[in-house]
Amino acid sequence: MAFRADEAAQDGYERARRILVLSPGVDADQREKADGALQDLIDTHGPVVRGYPTWHPLVPQDNPQMPVTDPSDRCGYQGLDHTIYFAHAFVSCPYGDGSKIIESVEAMEPHPCATIIAERLDVPFYNSGTTPILVRCDWHEAFPERHMVPKKLAVPLMIQQEMRMWHRAEVGERWDTMRPYLLGDPHGSRSSLFVNQETAMAMKRVYAAMVESGMFGPLRMD
Repeated sequence: MAFRADEAAQDGYERARRILVLSPGVDADQREKADGALQDLIDTHGPVVRGYPTWHPLVPQDNPQMPVTDPSDRCGYQGLDHTIYFAHAFVSCPYGDGSKIIESVEAMEPHPCATIIAERLDVPFYNSGTTPILVRCDWHEAFPERHMVPKKLAVPLMIQQEMRMWHRAEVGERWDTMRPYLLGDPHGSRSSLFVNQETAMAMKRVYAAMVESGMFGPLRMD
């Protein structure tokens, strides 16, 4: 089935709305405010997604042999709960004041291409007993196409990430296997909610050249 970005984005919005806005823990008279806040987050930080490319600043990789696509303690975050991802931010709704999340973000190593910032939101998401925390990725460079990481950033970030494990790799993985890790989720064969077709195809060519060089070992056949 062909990848339809609009449908994928709409599916993500509906899933986020069920969790953040229509949850039984949100008072009915607060849902209009929550709905508006959710739409503002999408407008500002991009569509709702299921997972990040491994090179995205929001998922710093501690172990390149075990790639991570979801924000978690494996990326350095502490205290995440009831979390929804956007292309360039995520909202987590822990019970309590959310201090663990904010402190863990402040303790992270700086990224050369973006600044990661955590802040509390005054929005009735998920449950009245939770504190919504927005963790956002402020890229240092504006994108020509809104919310789409440009080729000149996505390609070198991918190379940098993949080069970290070349001397430990035993086999080269096929592009089809690597698409969720390199394009993010949801994705198609030639684009995703993070990169457009031109960027994705450039990434594919570069990745194929790396694999064909033999730097990762023989191509995995199964």
